[in-house]
Amino acid sequence: MLDAFSRAVVAADAKTGTLSSSEISALRSFVSEGNKRLDAVNAIASNASCIVSDAIAGMICENQGLIQAGGNCYPNRRMAACLRDGEIVLRYVTYALLAGDASVLDDRCLNGLKETYAALGVPTTSTARAVQIMKASSLAHVNDTNSEAAGGKRYRRMGSAQGDCSALTAEAASYFDRVISALS
Repeated sequence: MLDAFSRAVVAADAKTGTLSSSEISALRSFVSEGNKRLDAVNAIASNASCIVSDAIAGMICENQGLIQAGGNCYPNRRMAACLRDGEIVLRYVTYALLAGDASVLDDRCLNGLKETYAALGVPTTSTARAVQIMKASSLAHVNDTNSEAAGGKRYRRMGSAQGDCSALTAEAASYFDRVISALS
């Protein structure tokens, strides 16, 4: 697993040189945005079970056959496995977001995932749809755009760091897109 610092050092080592001023500037930016990154990871991690369960419920609402006899979320043990897998994917997305690098996501989560799901007969289109729902929910939490009207009794304002989070949101979205791409 690489973080932004390790990646910069590996790149400098590969060219047998030192860090350039632009690379040092990029690392400074990474550090200065650290609180936003931590707030984003906290927003996702604090709401992980809700994000995953809502995504799986949304996936099932769109495809009722999944919970019928013979469906991939029937019986209860398969539903539990689906929820578990959703939480694992979300956890690795947060690891990648914290590190600022997708290598941990690629190496420990996505490597062989499609083949494993194919061998188990897991429908990747439904799985990709659940990840799309997790992406939308997670980004709403990162941007703190969730509302009391949408959340009802479960509404909880995260109080993320103020300022422009568009780059961080785009980065988080790219990790979810990476998962969806790996499943397709």
